[in-house]
Amino acid sequence: MQTVIEVRKGRTAAKREVEFRLPAEAGKTVCIAGSFNDWEPTATPMPYDAADACYKLCLELAPGYYEYKFVIDGQWLMDETNHNFAANDFGTLNSVLTVE
Repeated sequence: MQTVIEVRKGRTAAKREVEFRLPAEAGKTVCIAGSFNDWEPTATPMPYDAADACYKLCLELAPGYYEYKFVIDGQWLMDETNHNFAANDFGTLNSVLTVE
């Protein structure tokens, strides 16, 4: 599973557009949860893009430090391709993204 994170200039000078892509087969329920949405597992679904064969989502984030995980069919998973991570209170790891 190869995840792609792309950061672009946002619609406002104070924010950046961050695109998450998660290649996976269609038919799954994929969301992203993190410090940017109070870790709500279903609040931020990632729609499937058939043309790119991946789940894709753009978020507008202010510069800062964010921890996140993917929630795939109810299972919390770290972004395996992001080598930046931090320990959490549950004894597992969260992926880390710094937006500049």
